[in-house]
Amino acid sequence: MDEVAAILFLTVAAGACIPLGGFIASFEHIHARWLEQELRHFLIALGGGILLGAVAVVLVPEGVASMQGSILAIPIVLAGGLAFFLIERALGLRRREAPQVMGMLLDYVPEAIALGGLVALSSPVAPLLALLIGLQNLPEGFNAFRELHALRRRSARRTLLIMGSLVAIGPVAGLLGYFLLSDYPAGLGAIMLFASGGILYLIFQDIAPQSRLNRHWAPPLGAVVGFSVALFGDMVVRVG
Repeated sequence: MDEVAAILFLTVAAGACIPLGGFIASFEHIHARWLEQELRHFLIALGGGILLGAVAVVLVPEGVASMQGSILAIPIVLAGGLAFFLIERALGLRRREAPQVMGMLLDYVPEAIALGGLVALSSPVAPLLALLIGLQNLPEGFNAFRELHALRRRSARRTLLIMGSLVAIGPVAGLLGYFLLSDYPAGLGAIMLFASGGILYLIFQDIAPQSRLNRHWAPPLGAVVGFSVALFGDMVVRVG
């Protein structure tokens, strides 16, 4: 029961960062127009950096370890990238010009499943993964709000309610990982590696191109800061 409570707490806390990011974005203007544009691209890059960090310091190392170093890890990562590509094409993601929204959901679900499995295995990196999910959901929620608000022409309140409903996805996915993968560490590792391939595809296909602004330095630095946050968290866990 303690583990179930831990999963619920970690996933809800991480998921709550989605509407929190949307709430911050609901303020129509942030001082000068150039600053608003710079901030948006910085946050896109920050989310991409944290995603890359989550892949590098948690998902891939833990996934490979759970599969006991099996060479199958490589085709699973490749399969994840291919699957996310096919999902993107099937949903017409680029035509709808909302990669932040769908990208947020595509990485959030498998990460939450992996989080539930890590809690079941009593892994010390489970809180770190929850922290990284929350940190990436915050800038992704910020940019997802702007996309939804612009595309659907809904009120800010209705858009935030929709984003708030997404919080429930995390606990459901986390509990699935807990009950289905607790006895199958290799399966948990496969999910983490599969998610890693998909996340890498999303970073370089959608997030990185959106983050760039000509003659602006903040967006690339956002990616560096995001990755550094993930690396710092991993170092803290290992020292502890």
